[in-house]
Amino acid sequence: MDFKILAAPLKDLRAAEADALLVVVGEDTEPGSLGKVLGAALSQALRGGDLAYKPGRCLYLHHVTGVKARRVVFAVAKDASAKAFRTALLNGLASIKGGGTEHLLVASSLAQPLGSAQAQALPGAIDDSLYVYRHTKPSAPAASKLRRVSLACDVAESASVHEGLRRGEAIAAGVALARECANRPGNHCTPEYLANQARRLGKDFGLTVQVLQRKDVEKLGMGCFLAVAQGSAQPLRFIVARYKGAGKSAAPLVLVGKGITFDTGGISIKPGADMDEMKFDMGGAASVLGTLRAVAQLKPKINVVGIIPACENMPSSTAVKPGDVVTSMSGQTVEILNTDAEGRLILCDALTYAERLKPAAVVDIATLTGACVVALGHHRSGMFSTSDELAEQLDRAGQTALDPCWRMPMDEEYDEGLKSNFADMANIGPRAGGAITAAMFLKRYTAKYPWAHLDIAGSAWKSGAAKGATGRPVPLLTQFVLSRAD
Repeated sequence: MDFKILAAPLKDLRAAEADALLVVVGEDTEPGSLGKVLGAALSQALRGGDLAYKPGRCLYLHHVTGVKARRVVFAVAKDASAKAFRTALLNGLASIKGGGTEHLLVASSLAQPLGSAQAQALPGAIDDSLYVYRHTKPSAPAASKLRRVSLACDVAESASVHEGLRRGEAIAAGVALARECANRPGNHCTPEYLANQARRLGKDFGLTVQVLQRKDVEKLGMGCFLAVAQGSAQPLRFIVARYKGAGKSAAPLVLVGKGITFDTGGISIKPGADMDEMKFDMGGAASVLGTLRAVAQLKPKINVVGIIPACENMPSSTAVKPGDVVTSMSGQTVEILNTDAEGRLILCDALTYAERLKPAAVVDIATLTGACVVALGHHRSGMFSTSDELAEQLDRAGQTALDPCWRMPMDEEYDEGLKSNFADMANIGPRAGGAITAAMFLKRYTAKYPWAHLDIAGSAWKSGAAKGATGRPVPLLTQFVLSRAD
C-alpha cells in the first residue's frame, strides 16, 4: 500500500484527485467547513435523516455533483481521539473496500486538528479492513483494488502527520507479518518456518540472526525447553535475532516470544473442541518477528534482541510425563505436574539465556494462560512486571498504539502455590489466579534485570466467524521500543 500526505485544506477536497473520499466527521463538524459542495451534501444528509452525528454511523454517496471523487463516505467519530478516528475509518472503509476504489483520500473534520496519533492509526485501520488470509485458501475472495491512500491535512500539520504516518506504516507491516505467521496451520508454520522468517528478516533488514539446533540447546543446559520439545518429530529451534541501532556498549532491549507452533497439551492433552486454535500458540513469537520488522524499518537508535524458543508440544512415547522433574538452564529444578503448562517451561530457559546479553530490560510475550482470558477478556493483554518504571512505559505505549494492556498483581503470597516436594518448584499452582501463578513462575528466572511479561492469550487471536490472528501486541511493543529510543 502506498501512503501519502496531501497538504490541502478541507474546502479544496471536492477537486482532489481520488476514486473515493472518506471524511471523518463528528458532532462539532460544521458542514460549511467542508466547502460549498461537500458541505451541502452533508447538510442535506443530516436534514433528511440519512446521517446523524452518532458514533458508528456512515453514509455512502455516489457521484456527488461537483466532487471529483466518484465515491464520498461520511463516517461519524465519537470524538477527536485516535481511537475514535480509527473506529470511524474502519466503519467507513466497509463501504468501499470491495468496490473499484484504487486511490482513497482520507480527511478529518473533527474539532481538533489532525495529528500524529490519528495519522499513525490510519495504515493499521486500512490493513485490518483489507486483510484476507490466502496462503492455504485458493478460494479466498479477490483482493481489494485499493493501492493508494492519501491523508489530507493542513500544511501546518504536515510534519507531525508525516511522522505519524511513517510509524503507522511500519507498525502495520509488522502486524501483517505477525498475523500471517500465526494464521498458517501447524503443518506449515513449524519451528523451522519461524527460523526461516527470522533469516529472511535478517537478509531484508540487516538483522544478525542465529538459529540454535538441539545439540546447541543441550550444550546450554536448557532442560525445560528440551523437555517440552522431546515429544515431537519436529526439531526445535532457538532463534536469536539482533537489531543494532545503537553502539555496541548500549544495553539492548530483549523481547522473548513463546513459539509453540502447535500445542496439544502433551500427555495432559487438551479437549478436542477448539484445539485447532492452538496453532496460534506461537503468537508471542510472531509478535517478536513483527516488532523486529517494524523497528528495522523505522531505524531507531537502540539495540533490540528478539529471542524465540520454538517447538511443538505433542503426546508420544518420548513425551515428558506429569511428575517428571527437569533441570532448567538456571540450575533450578521443576516438577512438571501438567504438561499443558509448557509455555512457561520454554520461556524460563529463554529468560535465563537473556542474562548473557546484559539487557537494559526484558519483556516476554506469550499466549500463556486461559486464566488471563477469564480475567481480562479479549480487549487488553495482561501485563506483569517487577519494575514500576517498565510497567508504566508499557502501559503508555499500549495506550498510544491503541493496543492496551492492564497491569496485574504479583504479591509474594501467590508464589506459595508453586511449592513442590520433589523439585525447587512446580510448573503449575492452584486453578485460582492461574495467570498470576504463571507469571510468578517466570519471575524466578528474571532477578538480574528489569522484566515484564505480557500474557496475550486473550488478544493474539479471535474465535468464531472472525477466527484469525490479530497481530497484537506488535503495535504496543513497537511503540515501547520507540519510546525507549526517544
